Amino acid sequence: QVKLVESGGGLVQPGGSLRLSCAASGFTLDYYNIGWFRQAPGKEREFVAAIGYSGGSTYYADSVKGRFTISRDNAKNTVYLQMNSLKPEDAAVYYCAARSRYGPSYYSYEYDYWGQGTQVTVSS
Repeated sequence: QVKLVESGGGLVQPGGSLRLSCAASGFTLDYYNIGWFRQAPGKEREFVAAIGYSGGSTYYADSVKGRFTISRDNAKNTVYLQMNSLKPEDAAVYYCAARSRYGPSYYSYEYDYWGQGTQVTVSS
């Protein structure tokens, strides 16, 4: 069964850091482009970051550029999102998604598989 599982979310103070993980089971991530998206209550799901299957290309939303870093370890079948200098507006449920075709995408509808999400809360 194809599955993506996010972990690493939690409560952090503004300015703090978290590292999210996206682990795949039932398939190998080697040939998949991976995106991170987030959705806050009452808001649409939005693009956060994406990485190509080889790890050579990365993309970020302007709102997280310079603070978040996406990376992958294909040997561990896992993609990471390192989040630094977190702000209250970063609070959301974070989802990872896998796309097999072409390159990474900013658009959620272009992804084939999704995880269940992990909650990130940024509050003092």
